[in-house]
Amino acid sequence: MSLGKPGIMRFPAPANDGAEFTPAERDIILEINQRVAAANTIEELIDYVFPRLSRLLPCDRIGLSFLEEDGQRLVAHYSVANFDTLILTKGFAQDIRGSSLEMVIHKGVPRIINNLEIYLKEHPESVSTKLIVREGSRSSMTCPLIVDGRTIGLLFFSSREPHAYQDRHVFLQQAIAERFAQAADKAHRIEQLQHANRAYLEMLDFIGHELSQPVASMISGAELLASDELSRDQRAQAERIARKGRYLLDLVRDYLDLALIERGEAGVGFKPIDNFVGDVFWPAVEMAREQIDERRMQLECDFPSEPCALTGEQALLRVVVVNLVGNAVKYGNPGGKVRIGLHVIGGKHLELSVWNEGQGFPPEKQSELFRRFSRLDTPASMQQKGTGLGLYSCWKIVQQHHGRIWARSQPGAWAEFTFRIPLTPEKENAKANTAWP
Repeated sequence: MSLGKPGIMRFPAPANDGAEFTPAERDIILEINQRVAAANTIEELIDYVFPRLSRLLPCDRIGLSFLEEDGQRLVAHYSVANFDTLILTKGFAQDIRGSSLEMVIHKGVPRIINNLEIYLKEHPESVSTKLIVREGSRSSMTCPLIVDGRTIGLLFFSSREPHAYQDRHVFLQQAIAERFAQAADKAHRIEQLQHANRAYLEMLDFIGHELSQPVASMISGAELLASDELSRDQRAQAERIARKGRYLLDLVRDYLDLALIERGEAGVGFKPIDNFVGDVFWPAVEMAREQIDERRMQLECDFPSEPCALTGEQALLRVVVVNLVGNAVKYGNPGGKVRIGLHVIGGKHLELSVWNEGQGFPPEKQSELFRRFSRLDTPASMQQKGTGLGLYSCWKIVQQHHGRIWARSQPGAWAEFTFRIPLTPEKENAKANTAWP
């Protein structure tokens, strides 16, 4: 790889261990190293560092890029400058192979270009150089960001003056390089997780909204066929199609519920619920009525004589009841009992428990019940199809109502799921907040 003419591009030797900082330099470096870890985003990190580094070394512009695609591509993530003509911005990408950045990345050594205009004439294929020259930069210093011995990206310093960077500036940059690289790596990982979560929520929306209408139409068509004058086999086929469609619609409902919860939209509609039994419980049971009848389950309810009033999100609490009652029926013994108890505890909490006769679950599996996409690998559980989302959605909703949910079981005999929520979650939350400074 050509290094260009002497004085145009060079790779400085490692910093001299005998070099010293001035008191002013030491104060700035100490401040940066102590504070950069607090940044949670790339923007926060660069915006904090830029004015401080500008007091240490020539710096009209800073750009931060990260390696992607197993280190084969460099992608710009954020730039800041003391001028308005930024052209090379977030999203700009270039391949590493064959570029002068290979040595910076693989050797972990900084690079100084003292005259970007001359360098561009010698390397007209360098799109990034062309862009920063158009911005007005005339010299640059490129420094690797190294975490645990691996280069994660590059930090670009640019000046509008040629021959702005000396070995001393490399030495000063290296004084903050380790802490800065760690902070940048943390912020980048947070950004990647947020991006993955957005993609995940988009997937949930697609599954829910794109499938719900055609599946519902399929069910309606199958039920209409089954009501016509068909042979016994034809009617059985139409009923089988309708059952499978209802199963798919249940899956769609699970994903729609989860998408609502995961987007953080749940909890914003807390309102008074005058009658939990009439407004939440019975509408939820009606959604499971067909399943209850098909399996000939015996439903026993124990409710207080007075209406239970509370504050919460009615639609989401109905999701909890639907899931708990539906699971009790699905995993209970055919023809067995499902007992539902509702109580007000101490005048402050509503507690609902759903008990069923069935195989239950082993105690060592209890911790897996309320996790996302988690399904128990017991024989009884594996006989039933599902997403592993129902109990997780219950847990999320109960948490958002400042409550708790738990399960008990005697394997081979019964299982019981219980949740308890405060009647006034806002007050409970306010009390919890006042306990902390």
